[in-house]
Amino acid sequence: MSGHVFVVGADLTRLSCDDVLVPTGRTLRIARSWRALLPDDLVTDEDAEGVCVDLAWNGDERVLEVPGPGARQAWLLDTVDDRGRGLGWLLDGAREALAAVARREVAEPVHGRARRLVGLPALGTGWGGAAGRRGDLLQQLLPVLREAADEHGFDVALVLRGPSDLAAAQRIRREDTAGWDLPEPLRVLAEQLGERARRGQLALFIGAGVSAAAGLPTWEQLLDELAGHSGLDDDLREGLSRLPPQDSAALLARELGRERLEAFVQERFGPGPYALAHALIADLPVQEFVTTNYDPLVELAAADIGRDLSVLPYDEARPGRPWLLKLHGDAAHPESVVLTREEYLQLGDSRAALAGVLHSLLLTRHVLFVGTSMLDDDLIRIAHQVRSAVQGSDRGPRRPSGTVLALQEDAARSRLWEQDVETVAMARGDTPPAEAARRLEVLLDLIGCLSTPPTGYLLDPAYRGMLSAGERALAEALQAVSDVMPEGAGTPSAAGEVAALLRRLGAGRSAGRRDGGPDGTSGEQPADAATEPRDDRLQSQRPG
Repeated sequence: MSGHVFVVGADLTRLSCDDVLVPTGRTLRIARSWRALLPDDLVTDEDAEGVCVDLAWNGDERVLEVPGPGARQAWLLDTVDDRGRGLGWLLDGAREALAAVARREVAEPVHGRARRLVGLPALGTGWGGAAGRRGDLLQQLLPVLREAADEHGFDVALVLRGPSDLAAAQRIRREDTAGWDLPEPLRVLAEQLGERARRGQLALFIGAGVSAAAGLPTWEQLLDELAGHSGLDDDLREGLSRLPPQDSAALLARELGRERLEAFVQERFGPGPYALAHALIADLPVQEFVTTNYDPLVELAAADIGRDLSVLPYDEARPGRPWLLKLHGDAAHPESVVLTREEYLQLGDSRAALAGVLHSLLLTRHVLFVGTSMLDDDLIRIAHQVRSAVQGSDRGPRRPSGTVLALQEDAARSRLWEQDVETVAMARGDTPPAEAARRLEVLLDLIGCLSTPPTGYLLDPAYRGMLSAGERALAEALQAVSDVMPEGAGTPSAAGEVAALLRRLGAGRSAGRRDGGPDGTSGEQPADAATEPRDDRLQSQRPG
């Protein structure tokens, strides 16, 4: 039962997982970015620079379990090397911490996940023992994480927020073909979808299954929860199960009243921790996202890596800015939520412009459907309309306009949709859904790895050691260009275009200072302050 090592851009304090490793030093001072993981009664001092924790080391131990309520367990790990012991010492600490995590019994992983998920940052790269040596650390840390995942059987998420970090880590992983336990057909699919994403030809449709991994209800579960708040007697509640879902929702909306219904949706689907799948999806170099979900978890995951999504139709769509269309409404605008049959019918009328966006994507992009069973009436209607629009073509059979990532094999449903989309199952029909969902995460992880631009760290000095001789010569030439660039070059100018390119190659990024204060003074600083997220990927439309 080997685990898997994911590499993902996210905020570890908001990623839904079972265990989190938090870097610190012997003074037990941590960066403020980790404050949300600490119980209030353990904080003894707090300022703009960091937080002090009311715990104590026992001798030379390097790992401390943070006591406190909640399912997510935080662990403190000493990563500050004040004796020059090198990366080997830091990696030994990672092994010790992961072994301690494995000894903690977990009855059921978070939100019914198939395996425990352990999250950690690039250890020691803030004020720790790998400051300024991120390339060396990643090359040696990834194999250590894989060994631990294989030995202990849990999954590990290496969480990185800087574009240079992600690009470098994905390059290292691309050289190790054994890192993904996937059958060959899914590997081939990942290569195809990764290529489409790199070329700007991929769009994402996100269904309720993705948010279920963050603990949010599916459609059926939502109706059960609403029924529990409705006050209906047992006979009527039993009768709800025999009605079509939209009609059940209509009855519940009548009993609750629109105001109570909107308040429930706004609270139930508000901001909160996002699942690994949300982060993997937000990391993809994709410009167009569509969802039927009410929650804000995709846009929160994107914001945590510096991607500012326009949420349509509430925000203004701007050229070059990625966007997310909320096809069925948004919990932040509860009056827009589509739930009852009447509202679904209105979607085909007053909300036709929103459906037209998905029409356009199915005609001009390859749409990847994740977390949907393709039973939604709107999807069926939209797919039929697109099929009707292209049936008059005399160019022969049309290639499928999308790919559905289904959890389990369903031959009848695949045959039903074969004229519109290709359906790819993660596992056989008798596979537990949680295991199939985990395989979907592994597939998304591979797609992200293969679609990440390979040059995002070229001009980042912390990754100079990873460059070949030719790459080093190229980096030096480009750095000379960066040095003579005028400050504040506007994007409409030629200088602005060059400056944007240099940023995408890692120019101007500080990958972490060496030990000592920001002014060169000595003294222990908070370890591993979170990297400031910034999305430097090309944000312009590319030809499909």
